[in-house]
Amino acid sequence: MALDQLEAFLTKMQSDPAIKSEVLSATTADDVARIALKLGYEFSGDELLRISGKKVGKVTVTKGHHPGEYN
Repeated sequence: MALDQLEAFLTKMQSDPAIKSEVLSATTADDVARIALKLGYEFSGDELLRISGKKVGKVTVTKGHHPGEYN
């Protein structure tokens, strides 16, 4: 798992309102991973989902439920 990359991205997101806004508007974990990849952080949406419910720095990763999403 690219946990170090994921943690670094979440730390960066905390201090950058533009990134935070983009992440909060993302629909899927894969979308978040693509945002991170554009910024040089490499991890998968699955890796992000695996840490759901855990706190990284000041960020608690949670899986959202969107209309039409399969559980």
